[in-house]
Amino acid sequence: MSLVEEFDKRGNWFFKYRSFLPVILYPLATLVLIIELKQDIQLPELTWSIICLAVSLLGLIVRILVIGFTPKGTSGRNTSKQVANSVNTKGIYSIVRHPLYLGNFLMWFGIILYVNNIWFDITTILLFWLYYERIMFAEEQFLKGKFGDQYLKWSMTAPPFFPKLKGYQSADLEFSFKNVLKREYNGLFAVGISFAYLNVLKNYLTDKEFMITDFWLYTLIVTFIIFIVLRTLKKTTRILHVKGR
Repeated sequence: MSLVEEFDKRGNWFFKYRSFLPVILYPLATLVLIIELKQDIQLPELTWSIICLAVSLLGLIVRILVIGFTPKGTSGRNTSKQVANSVNTKGIYSIVRHPLYLGNFLMWFGIILYVNNIWFDITTILLFWLYYERIMFAEEQFLKGKFGDQYLKWSMTAPPFFPKLKGYQSADLEFSFKNVLKREYNGLFAVGISFAYLNVLKNYLTDKEFMITDFWLYTLIVTFIIFIVLRTLKKTTRILHVKGR
């Protein structure tokens, strides 16, 4: 099997299970904290917590800029196979080709930073790069095969992962706040519960007591309330329904 075919095969496998593979970080982070609980970056706990949460929320904002402007049939949560009814070239896609994965990385990177172990940071960044590189390769092979020159022309202007600083083109659709609310509450709650778990683990390893600091307790409560309210609205009403998306 050629390297191109191998990358494509691996990328499609990662694509299929992309929602589950990052969960491996939980046991890795737990192991790192148990083996060596330390603070490579010496900042007050509250300051460091705010910085890490801000990084994760930045990733969520990137995802919101994608989800809010994209039509049905693109940027979905499909896992069985690659799906695209059109090539997104406007909005945030005019400055970066894979903004959803950039957002995902930042959301997880904030959580990774909170472990506060430089070697864990470096290792997980490398793992994420290998992981997303293959997914992006498989997606681009699919898009190139389906859309041909249209895709190639766009790929010459928009970088794959790190956004360029100019050339932004407004999206064709209006921003749909409802679409964001019905699709992103899971990610927000995952951020809240992930930080809460690591905080409880840190406190236990330090003081031998199960406790959560006030900052992360309030964060968990807020994200949980948002999760329950939006999930209920999505499952039992049509309030968040958006025609054509």
